[in-house]
Amino acid sequence: MNHIVLGYDGSDFAMQALDWALDEAELRKLPLTVSHAWQWPYGEAEEEATAHLRKAAEHVLWHGADCARASSSGVRVETDLYQGSAAQRLVELSGGAELVIVGSRGLSALPRVVVGSVAGYVAAHAECPVIIVRGPGPLPASANPGPIVVADKEPDASVLDFAFGEAAIRQVPVAAQADLTAWTARHPGIRVQRGDAHERATLTVVGRGQAAHFGTASFLLQHAPCPVAVV
Repeated sequence: MNHIVLGYDGSDFAMQALDWALDEAELRKLPLTVSHAWQWPYGEAEEEATAHLRKAAEHVLWHGADCARASSSGVRVETDLYQGSAAQRLVELSGGAELVIVGSRGLSALPRVVVGSVAGYVAAHAECPVIIVRGPGPLPASANPGPIVVADKEPDASVLDFAFGEAAIRQVPVAAQADLTAWTARHPGIRVQRGDAHERATLTVVGRGQAAHFGTASFLLQHAPCPVAVV
């Protein structure tokens, strides 16, 4: 069954990702799975110590799920508690998901941090599109949302499918440098704009192959003025 997966760690960054995940779940009429992973970081541990850590992890997960349920009455919210790597768990869950959404916690100006982050790993290895929501705090809702921006100069079909689908459910245009004549014919209700430099973009979409190039991923994840979808 298709669903939206949210990687949640209780941080302000995760709360912003939760806002976006709820929005996607509502627009797509899909359930939301809130996932939290935990692991003992110091090698061998006594059972009592790991039990306390698991209890804390359960509290984080329940808080995220409660926030999601309180914020939307129309979305079914499920939970996933996992002992192990958060990045690997999200990649595993991506196999049955429509979208995986994560916050940008851990991303910084240092490229090695970008590559090594949970968000960067999931974006590179997931089996479905991944949306990385940048910044902490609540996600502001725009009264006049901007376009879905296609970052690739020569986007493949999966990127354009996702971009036009997102534009359709959000009722915004698609902006790209690429020639979208054929796609406009397939999606007559979607307006198309030329160019990809939009400070008011709702979402920037990049292909996973392009994002694998270090410079592209680094620049978008650090500087895009909106969430970034890796498809």
